[in-house]
Amino acid sequence: MNKLKAEPFVIERTLNATVRKVWDAITQKEQMKQWYFDLAQFEPEVGFEFSFTGGTPEMQYKHNCRITELVVFKKISYTWAYEGYAGESEVTFELFAEGDKTRIRLTHTGLETFPENNPDFAKKNFEAGWTELIGKLLPEYVEK
Repeated sequence: MNKLKAEPFVIERTLNATVRKVWDAITQKEQMKQWYFDLAQFEPEVGFEFSFTGGTPEMQYKHNCRITELVVFKKISYTWAYEGYAGESEVTFELFAEGDKTRIRLTHTGLETFPENNPDFAKKNFEAGWTELIGKLLPEYVEK
């Protein structure tokens, strides 16, 4: 395995919103659908399993996830796998209070476990997706 390829994708942004507001945006189903994915069910508790569909206009994938770690107002992690495909990754959101602002760090590890022969699973696509979500859609939602 190529060591470079095994590096996680990390994005950080400072949001003009309180930790509580950002936490609610990343853990409350009704708020998540405003900027993230429309989840049928979501409970911020370790062991909770959820799924959603997302992908490209040409191909939609069922994402199966399970919450692995939760520290209220600070951190939530969950597995991220695609139904019918090899590989499992993990997504972690971390929040850091900076006065009345919040720094969010998203880390997505394990991208190298997905099938290399599927261009939809290329790291650049995760980079583009998370940059849109964390760099644009989440700030637009919590800062309004």
